[in-house]
Amino acid sequence: MTNEQTRYSRLAQITKLINTNLELREALKHVVTAISEEIVSCDSVGIYLPQEDGTYRGFVGKPELINGMSLDMHVVDTTHDHLAKEVIDTKEPIYIPDTSKDSRPDRRAVEAFGIKSLLVLPMAYEDELYGLVFLFDYGIPMNLQPSEIESIEAYVNMAAVAVRNANNLTKKESLIADKQLLLNVTRELSLCSTLQEVMDKCFEYLGEVLGNSNIGAHLLDPVAHQHINPTSLSKDSDWSEEDWMQTHRHLDVDFKKDLVFQEVLSTKKSIFIPDTVNDSRPNHEACHRFGIKGMYMIPLIATGKVLGTVAIVNLKEKNYTYPDSAMQLAESIVDATAPVLSYLLYIEKQELIISERTSELTEKNNELERLLKEVKHIGREKELILNSAGDGIFGLDLNGMITFCNPSATNLLGYQHEQELIGHSSHHIFPNCMLDESGKFSPTISSENNKGAEEEYFHKKDGHHFPVEFVIAPQIENKETVGYVVTFKDITNRKQMEEKIKYHAYYDSITNLPNRVLFQDRLHQALKYAELYGRNLGVLFLDLDRFKKINDTFGHTFGDKVLKKIADCLLHALPKETTVSRQGGDEFIILLPSIQSKQEAKDCAREVLQVFSDALHINGQEVSVKTSIGISIFPDNGMNSEQLIKHADVAMYKAKKLSGNQFQLYDPELEDRTVESVEFENDLYRALKNDELTAVYQPKYDSLKNVIVGVEALLRWNRPNKGVIKPRDFIPLAEETGLIIPMGEWILRKACAQTKEWHNQGFEHMAVSVNLSPQQFNQEELVANVKQILEDTELPPSCLELELTENLIIHNTKKTLNVIHQLRELGVKISIDDFGTGYSSLGYLKDFPVDTLKIDKTFIDELPENPNNAAITNTIITLANSLQLDVIAEGVEKKEQVEYLNAHGCHLIQGYYFSKPLKAENVMQQMYSQYL
Repeated sequence: MTNEQTRYSRLAQITKLINTNLELREALKHVVTAISEEIVSCDSVGIYLPQEDGTYRGFVGKPELINGMSLDMHVVDTTHDHLAKEVIDTKEPIYIPDTSKDSRPDRRAVEAFGIKSLLVLPMAYEDELYGLVFLFDYGIPMNLQPSEIESIEAYVNMAAVAVRNANNLTKKESLIADKQLLLNVTRELSLCSTLQEVMDKCFEYLGEVLGNSNIGAHLLDPVAHQHINPTSLSKDSDWSEEDWMQTHRHLDVDFKKDLVFQEVLSTKKSIFIPDTVNDSRPNHEACHRFGIKGMYMIPLIATGKVLGTVAIVNLKEKNYTYPDSAMQLAESIVDATAPVLSYLLYIEKQELIISERTSELTEKNNELERLLKEVKHIGREKELILNSAGDGIFGLDLNGMITFCNPSATNLLGYQHEQELIGHSSHHIFPNCMLDESGKFSPTISSENNKGAEEEYFHKKDGHHFPVEFVIAPQIENKETVGYVVTFKDITNRKQMEEKIKYHAYYDSITNLPNRVLFQDRLHQALKYAELYGRNLGVLFLDLDRFKKINDTFGHTFGDKVLKKIADCLLHALPKETTVSRQGGDEFIILLPSIQSKQEAKDCAREVLQVFSDALHINGQEVSVKTSIGISIFPDNGMNSEQLIKHADVAMYKAKKLSGNQFQLYDPELEDRTVESVEFENDLYRALKNDELTAVYQPKYDSLKNVIVGVEALLRWNRPNKGVIKPRDFIPLAEETGLIIPMGEWILRKACAQTKEWHNQGFEHMAVSVNLSPQQFNQEELVANVKQILEDTELPPSCLELELTENLIIHNTKKTLNVIHQLRELGVKISIDDFGTGYSSLGYLKDFPVDTLKIDKTFIDELPENPNNAAITNTIITLANSLQLDVIAEGVEKKEQVEYLNAHGCHLIQGYYFSKPLKAENVMQQMYSQYL
């Protein structure tokens, strides 16, 4: 009886020790001591714990050294130890009084330690095996009795409880750590303001969880979604960002054909490939160049859409694996990153629709709610989680009194200490604090089908209110609500950003006028009103005349200031009920929401034209801007917004053809002409591609020697089924559409090649001049293009003359002068075309290294009868001679004009008097005829 009391006392003592949260090894040492003292004939007691490879390794025991080996050097392998395997399978203890008569124990251990008798017990609790316990004697056999074995089993069961408690505690600590890490990730990501900050934060936590910093992100192109681009690399990666990007460019990887990327994007699931060599899916060339031996790819998914992927690659060894818990946590980090990344991408693109709020806050609140339930049992974790959460959290009782709050809530609400809040009513925080008839706090709790966070304004200590996103969750014990937990976050920055995005979604950023979207909405509302009350409304479509020339001459920044000035003038001149909108480019549109007649719309158009009657003064520069206006009236010219805008646009093009600064009321006949203009523009786009352009050459004559000294290359368009189109009919459209750049390069190359061919036929003196448009001249690569063409055609640079208009030269003087110097350094000559038609001040000529002045045809036409033209012509000739420049007259058609020019010192002539523009072969005939 005394022995039994001693055993029960010892068991009680061990139970108490185990429940006091002793460290596992210490607890098991008590069990081993109890067994060894209970079984006095036992030479060795050892507790063995399971390993990942299926074996069992010694953990604690007595004695600690056997045959010079420590216990942790002892490994039980069930492939050799059939006794251990049987105990594991049956979960029943097995006692072998004489090992020499039983073949089940591992013979190697029996012989090495001289084991005579052996007891093996399963360390199990509630059908789960936590390890094995070995008792053996290598002297006198233990000769155990059943009652002794039962006592040992009791101790072993307590050891199982200790292991189970330790495992549970480890799991719980790991779970709390993982939850805290995710809270930290979420909080820190919410503070990121750029894509790079978001990716750096994601990479930092992934590297911490996986122990690998070789991480990169590839995102879908926001414009062309079929393209995937390498975007960001971890700062701690073994690669440098530059090498990583350069290797991608060198490899020119087609991600549409990469099986790994496509599988991740299509399935929206992660892929782990421990050995890239023995897997057919990875791009083996890319893996070889990057040194990738294994990869783990996780999709970035937000609101059901794949934004791209995050790849963690192994560069050191193949077949390296990560723990499942680490991989699950890594994917959770990427999942938390994706919504923030999606939001920043959306902000960067400035799209018109505010992105849908994600369920991140609700999920976090649910997680916190579960944690709050657990903290009732784990004590310290409650304070840790609450204090570290970035969101504000406070609790309420059923009367709406605050029971607890975390530091974030205290700070966000403007208090110094939590005691200022605890015990006080939440009424001063909630503007709409709800109490039911009994006086208890009764908030509206989100239903199971609608767990989205609500938005409200909370009041701070000083009375100021701020916008928050919050969730109220009930605290339930025994199926009854005992209080509430409020989780909230300050969304002031997000609200401000949403307002900014909303503004840019409906207003033009340059003029601050309503944009196309807002105008469409207002027109739609006005149409409803007009249709309901039988009223008329008008739409005026404005297009600025030759505005492109202002951009080309002064630059787009200056052009934007012109647009802003025009917008301000229109707003000041028109009634407040009108809507003035910028549609894009140099197009404006005006809505007259209620008019009595067409005459009222015409009067408004005249008021608009009056706005453009005076020159604008911007940055000390005087600029004259005109406009063309098209008018459409509801219901005469359309029943919906699309028809009214289209017909006003058609009428505007008619007004533009009336020499500009005019208005035109829509007429159905105008639309047929507009279709013709669209066809004309489409044909012009195909002209280069279909080889419809040709070059003709107008000879330049020395009138004293009566010989050709050069030619001017002129562009012609052989339009299918329409015949040859002259430059004055298509060059303005080419300048407007930007086609003038490839067309100008084409005629320059054609002219140089043809002139070199004349040189090869013996006419080395021949030179060619080619016009440069303002768009061509403003190209950054102009000088390089000219140099390349001269090298390709082998034409001497001195035989090429580039003609620039006077207006082009006078603007952007510093840049223009620099480009002209570079062209002159090539050996190319420079001519000023249409000289005398641009500016009255000729002082700029002394600063520009030009070779030739070209007298405009308008001064030649009435020579010698018109004394004003004669005076201007004489002045230009005198000026050229004084500056030692060549001077040539263009548009000469009469003998009297030639004689007058010769008499006043101008011998270079170009015009129909000597020759019209000719094909190349006809120029050859004229040159041959000079020598016959």
